Amino acid sequence: MKPIAANLLSRLESIVWSGQNTEQPTWQRRSLRAVRTVLVLARDLAFGQLTLRAMGLVYTTLLSIVPLLALSFSVLKAFGVYNQIQPMLLRFLAPLGENGEEVARRIVQFIEHMNVGVLGVLGLALLVYTAISLMQKIEESLNYIWHIPRPRHFGERFSRYLSVLMVGPILVFSALGITATVMNIETVRDLLAIDALGQTAAAVSRLMPYLLVITAFTFVYLFVPNTRVRFGPALIGGAVGGIAWQTAGWGFAIFVASSNQYAAIYSGLAILILFMIWLYLSWLILLFGASVAFYAQHPEYLFAKGGEPRLSNRMRERLALSVMSLVAGRFLAGERMPSLAEFTRLLGVPMHALHVVLDALESRELVVQSSDDPPTYLPTRDPSLISVAQVLETVRAAGEERFLSPEGLPAPPAVDAVLELMRQAVESSVGEMTLRELAERGRDAAKPDPTLPETR
Repeated sequence: MKPIAANLLSRLESIVWSGQNTEQPTWQRRSLRAVRTVLVLARDLAFGQLTLRAMGLVYTTLLSIVPLLALSFSVLKAFGVYNQIQPMLLRFLAPLGENGEEVARRIVQFIEHMNVGVLGVLGLALLVYTAISLMQKIEESLNYIWHIPRPRHFGERFSRYLSVLMVGPILVFSALGITATVMNIETVRDLLAIDALGQTAAAVSRLMPYLLVITAFTFVYLFVPNTRVRFGPALIGGAVGGIAWQTAGWGFAIFVASSNQYAAIYSGLAILILFMIWLYLSWLILLFGASVAFYAQHPEYLFAKGGEPRLSNRMRERLALSVMSLVAGRFLAGERMPSLAEFTRLLGVPMHALHVVLDALESRELVVQSSDDPPTYLPTRDPSLISVAQVLETVRAAGEERFLSPEGLPAPPAVDAVLELMRQAVESSVGEMTLRELAERGRDAAKPDPTLPETR
């Protein structure tokens, strides 16, 4: 039986992870992609860093929840709606049952007893930094999921975070206030008295918690990562995350109601432990939804094995020449220059691998990013002044500035002689070829041969 089971698993694995055939029906390609996504998400949950980053967010949340709510409290107090903080906390902590009411009451007491006026400049700066650190941690986690190595500039992060902390609560409570006002209009009440409309409104009201959470998750996936996230993938991730969060809240409420032994074992710490477990589940679901959005936008990361895709030396050379040929061809033709997302789509290579090559080309000043949003890549000089040998040497030497260099790694004379012969072979074969010639050859190869009969 074991050989039969092993053969069956091997066959299933080859079916799922074999390269997609463009001749397959659309439904079959989409089904395979969905199966791959489920398998990769399960692998990331079991062996990835999602759980570790969710734990880190729990720790940061415990440190920053009071300062964060204190800033929101000060803003809402100026608009006379500060008494709405406790109801919002109660909604979030509803799965904890009576323990949630106790936690919400204690947090509000901390906020009300906090006197910002006696903190001083240093204390106020520390308060703001503690509140902002949570949002910074969220951005770092989402950037990790989206394979973004660079965070935003400090000024941009600071302005974005403060806008969320100051303007976000006002917009949320304004939306809730407008909704409540509309529902109290006599005309609306008369319309809801109609059976069909009343039943529809009741159904919508039951779905409203799901819709609000899905909207919040989608907003986070669009706004926080330091990359351009398309609305469709963000909505898919928000829907998966929102439904999972609401369902987890329902299941966790049942768990809390039937876990009296926790109070007997942990006594007064039971509330804190349950609160931390719920925080962990909430952050894990948020990160899981971000992973769904990422794989929906970047299916090229759906690999059978985990870890970052690494390029071999010959793949770096191949990718660098493809990138520079595309850049030079667009430049010479006067067309729009490619962006990182367009490179990913045209070359079918994950962003992380592209970053390695593009960073090397930028460090040697062969390409430069424009100031557009998103930035595009342009040659730093005329393609006829950049040789193919320069491009190859650039990607071969990438990383030597930070790590070992050939001068710091002694080799036997015979090895040096072989390497010198290889360098001379490259120089003699493509040393005189420029990027202009490479791009022109690519355009000529793409043109149809007029001597060949046209196929229909």
